[in-house]
Amino acid sequence: MLTADALARIDREIAKYPAERKLSAIMAALRIAQLEKGWLAPETIDYVAGYLDIPPIAAYEVASFYNMYELKPVGKYKITVCTNLSCTLMGAGAVADHLRAKLGIDFGETSPDGRFTLKEGECMGACGDAPLFLINNHQMRVKLTPDEIDRILAELE
Repeated sequence: MLTADALARIDREIAKYPAERKLSAIMAALRIAQLEKGWLAPETIDYVAGYLDIPPIAAYEVASFYNMYELKPVGKYKITVCTNLSCTLMGAGAVADHLRAKLGIDFGETSPDGRFTLKEGECMGACGDAPLFLINNHQMRVKLTPDEIDRILAELE
C-alpha cells in the first residue's frame, strides 16, 4: 500500500518512541502517507493503523481532527490561505479574491484540471509576514501581492 521509502520514513518516526508507544508516531505516519498518496483514503488510514499496530479508530480520530489531513482527494497543489483576523487586517481578503479569480474556484473547491485546491486556514504563526498562504502544508509564502501570487502560480504550472 505504501512504498518501501515511505515505510522506512515511518519506521524512523516509530523509532523515536518507546516500543509500547507506537501510537505516538501516528501524526507523522499519516503525514508521510498523505505525501505519498496525495490524500488519506480510508484504506490508507487502515493500512497505517495496521502498520503501527493500533486500532483503526485511533488513526481516524487523528486524521479527522487535524485540518492538515485530507480525507477527500485534493488538487496537486493545495493552497491554504490564512484568513485569521491578523492576516485579514494585512490583506488576506485581497489574496483570497485574487486566487479565486485566477484559479476560477472558491474555498473548498478544486480546479477542473485537478491542479489546485483552495482552502481557508487559521493562524499559521507568521502574522508579521502576512498576508500568506501554505502550499501543500509545507511551503509558506509570505508578504503576498497579486504579482507575487501570479509568479508562484506560474512556477507551479
